[in-house]
Amino acid sequence: MDAVAHPVPRPAFRVRLSSWTCSFRYPNLISGFQPTLHVPPLSTVLGLLNAAAGRYLPHEHLELGYVFDFAGQAVDVETIWMVAGAKRKNAQKEDVVVASNNVKSNPVRREFLYEGQLTLYLFDEGLADCFRQPVYQLLLGRSGDLATVDEIREITLHPVWGPAKLRGQLVPLQPYFLPGQIQALPQYFTDTLPRQNLGTQAYSVLSPREAPVEAAVPAWYDADARAAAATQRQRVVGSRVEANDIFLHNVSFTPTHATAG
Repeated sequence: MDAVAHPVPRPAFRVRLSSWTCSFRYPNLISGFQPTLHVPPLSTVLGLLNAAAGRYLPHEHLELGYVFDFAGQAVDVETIWMVAGAKRKNAQKEDVVVASNNVKSNPVRREFLYEGQLTLYLFDEGLADCFRQPVYQLLLGRSGDLATVDEIREITLHPVWGPAKLRGQLVPLQPYFLPGQIQALPQYFTDTLPRQNLGTQAYSVLSPREAPVEAAVPAWYDADARAAAATQRQRVVGSRVEANDIFLHNVSFTPTHATAG
């Protein structure tokens, strides 16, 4: 988010989603052990918007924030069956590749997250309304990681004065250089075949399992979420529930490039 001289509270729409399982594959690992990121990349979140809307959204300008959390992490072993191809002649005497009887199994160890919770902060009411009756299934990862919309609510975001406390989010590596896992992640994909990455850049992945990162980063807070966290701490002895501050992403895409802040 670009720096603002005198930021003022802003109305926004909070969309909360949850799923039993989640997985966000490292983009450069295709075979072998498949670890998961602890925070979904922007491309996953923008894919959720497309699924809810039922169409590809060009996003000439979009501002949004999101916070992710999960209850646990484990490793699953799944078997991938690979069918070899064989050349055959079709009715036109042309060479084509068809499935053969040569099949072999490939067990793969894959990390996944349990009881994921994604909170979106949107400023476009039309986008928020798409989650009231999603056109396609919402996924937090692969086809089996089905998500449910738990809440859509209009709230107010307030500017954070002083250092922000961030976790469960992605923040561009430049110009903030926050500590955390560094990953080059795409922001979006084209709707062409083959799909092309848009706006790949380095991000600091701030895991929700780690302590909040305090830094001079432009951020906002959800007053409603802060109040709910304070109530939880009063009611439950030893509770350390906190509402995270929110970094806002500004993304814009054209047919040839993407930018982010």
